[in-house]
Amino acid sequence: MSSRVPNRWAALVVLSLTQLVVVLDGTIVNIALPAAQLELGLSDGERGWVVTAYALAFGALLLLGGRISDYWGRKRTYLVGMLGFGVVSAWGGFAADGMQLILARGLQGAFAALLAPAALALLTVTFPGGRDRNTAFAVFGTIAGAGAAVGLVLGGLLTELVDWRWCLFVNVVFVVVGLIGGALFLRESRAEGENRYDVLGAVTVALGLGALVYGFSLAELGWGRVDTIGFLALGVLLLALFVWIESKVAQPLLPLRIVTHRARAGAFLIQLVAGSVMIGATLYLTFHLQIVLGMSALAAGLASLPLPLGTMLVAPLVTKLLPSSGPRPLLVGGPLLVAAGLVYLGFVTPDGAYLTEVAIPLAIMGAGMAFVFVPLQNLALTGVAPHDAGVASAVANSSMQIGGSIGLSVFTAIYAAAMAGAGASPADGAAYLAALTEGYSATFIAAAVGMVLASVVALTMVRGSREELMPQAGAAVAHLG
Repeated sequence: MSSRVPNRWAALVVLSLTQLVVVLDGTIVNIALPAAQLELGLSDGERGWVVTAYALAFGALLLLGGRISDYWGRKRTYLVGMLGFGVVSAWGGFAADGMQLILARGLQGAFAALLAPAALALLTVTFPGGRDRNTAFAVFGTIAGAGAAVGLVLGGLLTELVDWRWCLFVNVVFVVVGLIGGALFLRESRAEGENRYDVLGAVTVALGLGALVYGFSLAELGWGRVDTIGFLALGVLLLALFVWIESKVAQPLLPLRIVTHRARAGAFLIQLVAGSVMIGATLYLTFHLQIVLGMSALAAGLASLPLPLGTMLVAPLVTKLLPSSGPRPLLVGGPLLVAAGLVYLGFVTPDGAYLTEVAIPLAIMGAGMAFVFVPLQNLALTGVAPHDAGVASAVANSSMQIGGSIGLSVFTAIYAAAMAGAGASPADGAAYLAALTEGYSATFIAAAVGMVLASVVALTMVRGSREELMPQAGAAVAHLG
């Protein structure tokens, strides 16, 4: 056991639980949306924003959350984020209308933006290098990869057996465990030296990411619309302004050295694509299971199990391979395996057998995700100075959440275009189910293309020796208070 950080394996359990909560909350309400929409009278647009509000607030505020954790103290930020997450989750569970639910989900995302980078930064300084670090990041990465699908299963169980509101109330249980475990097993750490907040950078990046994601959400109504183009252009301009600001200020919110390192930049891009698949594509899987195949929420949740099971069963093998192979071969092959599963899933039919048309491709996707997520979290933090651990962790998390937000919007636009081409209505019965299936298939194929691009990114950007890409024991850690 480390002399610096006692009880570090207990700390790993606490931090892994945190990662599970943050990731599964991106999808746990997905499977409950039909029930929530019916009870609260949500429009289809509001239904989408129940998912988007969480991912958008989370992704837009993560960089600021990372810097707060670096400067204010990572354990302190973790505990405040955990407490706030529990309070707003309870409020969302009692929501009386759609607006309250959407606001609660947005606030969940805001507190998750404090929680997630603090947790990953604490993991980084608790396990600075060597075999123990590989094991810790393998556990953490596996949970990141399986968490979205676990959210679908848990959401189905709670919606069917209790009530859709328990998809929010259940967070309170996780929060209590996280607060007690965090207080007992986590050690405070913070960045040393003079620390000043980059307020202008924080405002610019939050508005830029918000405009970009909102622009993509409007694409469902048409890519050529003035408001769609306007918000997308505004987002790009604000993000370009953010980069310029970061190159000029003395203590930037995002030191550009973090994202200009080629291997780390590759890891962030792969996470962005993986997030779009795990958050965006899985939503349309739940719609197919419930609307086309007629499954209950519970059955649909259980039907999603091959995805997380595939990840969890293959992850130990990947963990053993990682020290000898290094991350690059895994990150080239993993996305291709996920893409193969998505292409397989793209041939789904309205009346096909679940085992052959859904379960098998989901298991293939899950196995592929193990090859992606086990090395990814480690690689995203390779070579990061202790002073920047929180903000680098934030970029890693932000890539996945923003990817999920953009992916959900893009897949929705693709689905809407496919449905418009089919020209069917609910009154058409079987023809309408066939049209729905065509729309879902289009999203799965689009997601497969994204994963192929992720493999190309790994091939071209994740370069270097195993020693360069995987920190060894004895690496420097941040100041522990």
